[in-house]
Amino acid sequence: MVFERRAEGKPHAGKVLLVVQAHSDDVPLSAAGTVAKLIEEGYTGYLVRATNDDMGDAPGLGTPGTIGDHVLGNERDNAKLAGILGLKDKFDLNYSNHLMGGASFNEVMSRLILIIRLTKANTVVSWDPWAHDEENPDHAVTARAVEAACWIAGRKHDYPEQIAAGLQPHTVSDKYYFARRPEITRVVDISHVIDKKVEANRANVAKGPAGTNGSRLKAELAKQGIRLPLLDGDDAAADRAYIKEFVLARNRELGKQYGVEYAEAFHYIGPGSTGRGSRVEEYIRKNGVRMR
Repeated sequence: MVFERRAEGKPHAGKVLLVVQAHSDDVPLSAAGTVAKLIEEGYTGYLVRATNDDMGDAPGLGTPGTIGDHVLGNERDNAKLAGILGLKDKFDLNYSNHLMGGASFNEVMSRLILIIRLTKANTVVSWDPWAHDEENPDHAVTARAVEAACWIAGRKHDYPEQIAAGLQPHTVSDKYYFARRPEITRVVDISHVIDKKVEANRANVAKGPAGTNGSRLKAELAKQGIRLPLLDGDDAAADRAYIKEFVLARNRELGKQYGVEYAEAFHYIGPGSTGRGSRVEEYIRKNGVRMR
């Protein structure tokens, strides 16, 4: 187990972070703090959303209206997320929500390979392809496609048309995988960026797991003549307080185990763990002597 603390300065300057989620709420709920931390430490980041979230509302809580309304609402939320976390750009792959089990795996993988080569991504944050109890096919397919793309993107004989178009082979060196029940090998302290995680979830209005639940609950209780001090203030303050108290409860409980306020858990795969080539490169970096 590795406990990753806040790094001083910009130790990751010049590196690229690729954040891949199936739906607009995946990263806000599971990894927004770590993404914000890494961006703060110098990464340039890009966001990929695999689906168009057309079925992506929470019953009774999300975007009212038609499936088209759901698509538009989640598209807007996803765009806000990129801005809140400081990501440079975003890519929407637009597969239909909950139907990625029928999408061509090779197509999803090849699109991700192109994005990895285009952005020259060093690090990926995404769903864990090895996780247990994953019920959503979009999560599972996205995770497997990311895992394969991170490897194949570095192979010069795969997808030669991309090479001919001017892209170069590029291997992702390390991966932060999140899951409902992850095999935890790394815990990241996100206490100093917790407000960004709160805002990432507050922007996630169309799905309804967090965005405006505080102000809604406050209004419902007021009709019953009940005041909940947690939700005092304007609607934005109520929403932020609700998110911190309820949505981020697991992050708070995990943080307490490590003596910090908030934390996120990952199955982390680091440089040198994916094959002999990476180990050779690491050895050269540590032991190579520049010739005059």
